[in-house]
Amino acid sequence: MSRYVAIELKAGPFRPEHAGKMNAYLSAVEAQKPAAHPPIGLILCKSKNKLIVEYALRDSRRPIGVATYRVTKVRPKELESGLPTAAELTGKLSELT
Repeated sequence: MSRYVAIELKAGPFRPEHAGKMNAYLSAVEAQKPAAHPPIGLILCKSKNKLIVEYALRDSRRPIGVATYRVTKVRPKELESGLPTAAELTGKLSELT
């Protein structure tokens, strides 16, 4: 099963208008990249209020998730083997241009 995922990283807390923007992004993905399954939206925010998220997404018919992130200076050891190196990321990015 293939599916597109739109991810937006926010530097601040979740705001209800972020859900509207993600809805627009998902509409654009559906129009430009038709797939067997609808795209999924993921909004990563520095913080969130669960009640505000619930109200903002209550009437959304699209699969959108909201999660928080934490910035650290050290990558966890258990993730090291599963993450690409900086050189691998640079190589992949250069293939796209």
